[in-house]
Amino acid sequence: MTRKSSRWRMVVALMAAIVALAAPAGPAQAAERTQAAEPTAPPPLADGFGLTQADTATGGPTNFYITVTTPEVAGKHHIKIILPNGYYDDPSRRYPVLYFLHGSPDDPIQQNYPALTTSDQMITVIPDGGARGWYANWLNQKTQAGAQNWENFHLKQVIPFIDANLRTIATKKTRAVAGVSMGGFGALHYAQVRPDLFGQTASLSGDIDLSARSMDLRLAVVASLIDAQGAICGSFSGVCGGAESPYKPGVDSDALFGSPYPVFNIDWRWNEVDPSQHMDKLKAGGVGVSIYVGNGRGSVTDLEFWLESASRHVKDSMDALGMSYYYVDYGDGSAWGTQCNGGHNAGCWEQDLRDLIPRLERSFAA
Repeated sequence: MTRKSSRWRMVVALMAAIVALAAPAGPAQAAERTQAAEPTAPPPLADGFGLTQADTATGGPTNFYITVTTPEVAGKHHIKIILPNGYYDDPSRRYPVLYFLHGSPDDPIQQNYPALTTSDQMITVIPDGGARGWYANWLNQKTQAGAQNWENFHLKQVIPFIDANLRTIATKKTRAVAGVSMGGFGALHYAQVRPDLFGQTASLSGDIDLSARSMDLRLAVVASLIDAQGAICGSFSGVCGGAESPYKPGVDSDALFGSPYPVFNIDWRWNEVDPSQHMDKLKAGGVGVSIYVGNGRGSVTDLEFWLESASRHVKDSMDALGMSYYYVDYGDGSAWGTQCNGGHNAGCWEQDLRDLIPRLERSFAA
């Protein structure tokens, strides 16, 4: 065989290989490639902004949680992340973010509302707020509970951490904060503290009036601090069970915002963080407000009964300011979905979210 013919055969073989690679894959090959491209685990997230991941991420590629530590808050803390349907389909697409704040004494991994998994338009992040962290930097950082700078944790660490690790649209207009019960307070409080961060805020049965006129709610907060378990079990979003209280260790009643008693203005810190007295900050900041509440079926033993008054006080404040807002008082829940009975419970909050999420999507799209 001549050197020329040998070289010709090599050229023909090379061309055949190129054609084979360029040819469309058969059904079996295409399926194999698609399957290989689909992620089977949560995306890798890099530590930063004071957050250190303590354990392996748990869950699937679009619904998972991580565990972090931070100098701002003692202990380990979960951050649950729900990515939209199709997040992996287009690597160039970016998404708005909803920060959803849980109630007391819950944990992010307990927030299993089906409505939160329905969106293909936004990312949902549920950070730990502690059993009774109250989404604030505590006045006293030297209690048995250790460091309790929840506001710093969320606003200065979690938000930039999420923006750095996921494909977010990191602007005010494409970021919302909402929450249930204790988290409803946190949602309005955070939007008032940083109206530059959030375009929308929503309270679902929130403790949004901590003024002296709602002393019952103020004292409920105090009860969570001092571990008065008998007075508060089941009053917030969770239900206490077993021998161990979720509010241990008990701390001083002044640990959070100083003295709660309205005498000679010593409760000024409570008034400073009370959402009902500072709705003007949301008006000036151009933050959209949504409020959902029931009436507890008129029972004084249901926290929702008291929260209806608190929400009405906020509504009155917005009316006095000439604000536009979205307000739903679903009363006994009989006309609010199929799971709501007007009480302080997840059945009503699921329906709230089914109403809220499409509205947020339309706002983000606009």
